Amino acid sequence: MKDKVGKYKFLAEPFHCDFNRRLLMGHLGNHLLNAADFHSLDRGFGMNYLSTIDKTWVLSRLAIEVEEMPEMYGDFFVETWVDTAMKYFTKRNFSIVGNGEKVYGYGRSVWAMIDIKTRQPQNILEINGGSINLYIEKERECPIEPSSRVQVSQQAGLVRAIDTFYSDVDINGHVNSIKYIEHVLDLFDLDWYRAHCLKRFEVAYVAETYCGDRLNFYQEKINDLDFSFRITKTEKEGGNEAEVCRAKLAFVPK
Repeated sequence: MKDKVGKYKFLAEPFHCDFNRRLLMGHLGNHLLNAADFHSLDRGFGMNYLSTIDKTWVLSRLAIEVEEMPEMYGDFFVETWVDTAMKYFTKRNFSIVGNGEKVYGYGRSVWAMIDIKTRQPQNILEINGGSINLYIEKERECPIEPSSRVQVSQQAGLVRAIDTFYSDVDINGHVNSIKYIEHVLDLFDLDWYRAHCLKRFEVAYVAETYCGDRLNFYQEKINDLDFSFRITKTEKEGGNEAEVCRAKLAFVPK
């Protein structure tokens, strides 16, 4: 049987880094999702297997908290493990580490499994004979706060609206989970990032967005360093506006 904790090596490639020569948060998020896929694939409940039975994983919540980001050309590792498995949701944790004792940060996530055709939730514990139960790791701690529902008041104001296109869409046919992170981070200018570092990013997904839908970003300032966002979609057909996602960012001064 495979170890309960998987460890996967990545590289902070130069074109995945920002002007500070540090890995972009969006790419770090992608690496965490890749590690989750590698881990589940090796243990019998990954997307390759799920696609044969018309099912897939969808990300429900994600929180990433870092002390610093990996530097350009630097190797780093993502360790991941399943913390909890329930009927309709599973919790998965991450640690982002370098060589030796170096720790960049941690992540927490919540996932659901859906039927590809009906988009309805599926019983995770029935998949492949309940193989996920063999890999639940209760002893390994993740020292950051869990991801939350993210609270945004009605005072949040519209700050940007963007259309979605081909490159926004992932293998599940909806807007990629990480694209929301990138779009929210783009709401702050370079001068802000020259003076601040992103400490924590938290996102909670409510509904799917499809190619051609318009994303609307509502921002609320909590204090000088913390911000929350409500993201809605205006459907390509019909023009109805509906909430799809909430996010919260916490910065620290440089």
